[in-house]
Amino acid sequence: MNGQTVQPVLDGAQTALGGWPGLMLASISLCRRELVRFTRQPNRIVGALATPLVFWLLIGGGMGASLHLDMPGMRGESYIRFFFPGTLVMILLFTAIFSTISIIEDRKEGFLQSVLVAPVRRAAVVLGKVLGGTVLASVQGLIFLILAPLVGFHFSVWSFLVAVAFMVVMAFALTSLGFCLAWRMSSTQGFHAIMNLFLMPMWFLSGALFPVEGAWWGLKWVMRVNPLSYGLTGLRHAMVMADGRGAGLAGPGMGVSMAVSCAFAVVLYLIASWVANRHTAADLQ
Repeated sequence: MNGQTVQPVLDGAQTALGGWPGLMLASISLCRRELVRFTRQPNRIVGALATPLVFWLLIGGGMGASLHLDMPGMRGESYIRFFFPGTLVMILLFTAIFSTISIIEDRKEGFLQSVLVAPVRRAAVVLGKVLGGTVLASVQGLIFLILAPLVGFHFSVWSFLVAVAFMVVMAFALTSLGFCLAWRMSSTQGFHAIMNLFLMPMWFLSGALFPVEGAWWGLKWVMRVNPLSYGLTGLRHAMVMADGRGAGLAGPGMGVSMAVSCAFAVVLYLIASWVANRHTAADLQ
């Protein structure tokens, strides 16, 4: 265990007894550690950006010629442009979820145990991990968002800020979800299995690949109760806002989408905090 890495966390922990400032200091220390770890692993940066980019080009370019979008607000829309917001959500999901694998690694290395025995509330540990994943996912999503003008999206300052806000909220929610899954696991193999079983269908049924209105009726209600659908819909609204086409899109408006996304993020963070305060089988391994 690296003493220089642990020390900022323990310093923050000593202050945590003082209330909110101490909670934030411990959380920021853990968040900073996540960012430093990520920058030292360039393969993670390449993987998180390159994989969704390949998906976007292959699926968007390959399926675009055979699919025709005839939904309200989408008539005449190219599929590769329609698929762009969905690819952006995939980047957020991949980066946010995979950043929480560090919880399993920290437990194996003994770092997590040293943090948990320090006089710092578990909420600070959760917040630090979630903030770290949120920042990483948002920055990588922002890099991809800058490419949006290449496929015909145009932003005003306000629409760009709204799009970034949706990205941050979704990244926070997805990182909290990843925390809930990773905290109870002791192997990265198990984490990958759960991700493939649960998280990828969640993305598929968010409206990333096809509009809700064009889905089989049995899937429509699943897509409409999927919280990720609201984040994607809000992001899509923000990306066409400057073109004056946002009002013509089907589905909930930006206000409802943001409210559901924020509620989703808060609920998942509270669940993550609750999970972190309970003993798990992984604590004994």
